[in-house]
Parts: sequence; structure tokens; C-alpha cells
Amino acid sequence: MSKKGHHGGAWKVAYADFVTAMMALFMVLWLTSQDQRIKEAVQRAFRNPFTSLTKDSVGVIPSKETQTVKSSSGNFDSASAVELTMLRRLNQDLLKSLQSSEEDKSENSVKLEMTPEGLSINVFDRSHKPVFEPQSTKFTPYGDWVFSTLAWEISRYKNLTVELEGHTESGRPALRQDYGDWEISSDRANAVRRKLLEHGVTSNQVRKVAGYGATVPMPNVDMADESNRRVTVLLNIKAATL
Repeated sequence: MSKKGHHGGAWKVAYADFVTAMMALFMVLWLTSQDQRIKEAVQRAFRNPFTSLTKDSVGVIPSKETQTVKSSSGNFDSASAVELTMLRRLNQDLLKSLQSSEEDKSENSVKLEMTPEGLSINVFDRSHKPVFEPQSTKFTPYGDWVFSTLAWEISRYKNLTVELEGHTESGRPALRQDYGDWEISSDRANAVRRKLLEHGVTSNQVRKVAGYGATVPMPNVDMADESNRRVTVLLNIKAATL
């Protein structure tokens, strides 16, 4: 083969290098024009290339649903699509665990909801399905099962934080003069904390334990309604993992 024929394809290699460089340039220009949220998503995608971002999206740009959640006020402003997916998966796991029978579904003793602050779990202390003994911090067998199940699911995700809030309805007679709504709501939240720790949740995951008495009723519910008697468990991602 002649020397001229041997080098006849060299221009193709040079052209391929030129096209690759132009593509890299366009990618850099595109990235620099995006907002900080998308830049962080791209960074996470390169750090964890084998992790699916969401079940609705195959790329690094969040889907419309993800953008709606993240634009709300709250801790989700800095959460990635990966973290939102994890909370959704935990939500599904908890639904399966806590609604294992038709009886549990109809009783509606547990309500799970994705909020701007995280995954909110309201466990209601209803008269027909109590989780606490009357005017007490002692769990009923059902309450023990509910919070033990919650603890087992939460303990699988060590990067979750837990906030506990106790609530009561208004107008309920106090157990005694120095022990009313504020005291029992606080003590019940703390009883839940102990139950979670007993079943695998670590102490550094718990960020808050508080009692609100009857001051924070459920939305669009009369303050005296028994559905306000509940413990709220709020789950979110540790700030250090963001």
C-alpha cells in the first residue's frame, strides 16, 4: 500500500475529535446556563450513575411532578429527585405494612402524606381503634403493633430524620389539675420515641419531640373532634446527606 493511501483516513480522526470537542463545549455552555437545582442534579447523577433518579424520569432533569414538590416551601427545596424517590418508596412500604388487612384499611387509623416538609404520618388515637390506653401513655396492643412496624421500616433508612409531635382534641377533661393536654401530648410523643428506639431507630435520627396540646387541629376539622388526638411522625432526609 502506498504512503498516500495509508494516511488517507487521518482527516476522519481529526474531524471526530473536533466534533467531540464541540459536543463537550455545548454541554458545558448548557450546564452553565441552568439554575443551581439542575446543576446539583447533574452532579448527583455523575456521583451515583447507577441510581435511577425517579420512577417518572430517565434523565437528570426532574419531572413536572418532582418540580412541583420542590418548588413548595420546606426542606424539599434542596432535596434531590433521588431523595424524593426514597421517601415515596418508604411511603409505599409503610402503606403495605400498616394496611395488611381490609380491617386496617377501613379503620383509617394511619394517614400517610407527602408534604413539603417530608413524609408525614398521622397515627390517630380513635375510640374504636385506640393506640393508647385512655388518658394514658401506655400503648394498646394495636398501638404497639403500629409503632413497632413504623420503627422497623424507619430503621432500614439510617439517613432519615424523625420528628414527633403529640396532639389532643379540645374540651377533653384533664387527668388531674396539673396534667392536661400539654402534658399528655408531650408524654405520648416521648413514648413513641422510646418505642422507635426500642425497635431499631437510632437516637441521633430523632430531631424533635414536642407536644402541642389542642393548638394544632387537623385541617378543616373541629377542634373538639377526636381525630385531633394523634401522634404525628415526620420523616425527612438528614441535612448532612444533601
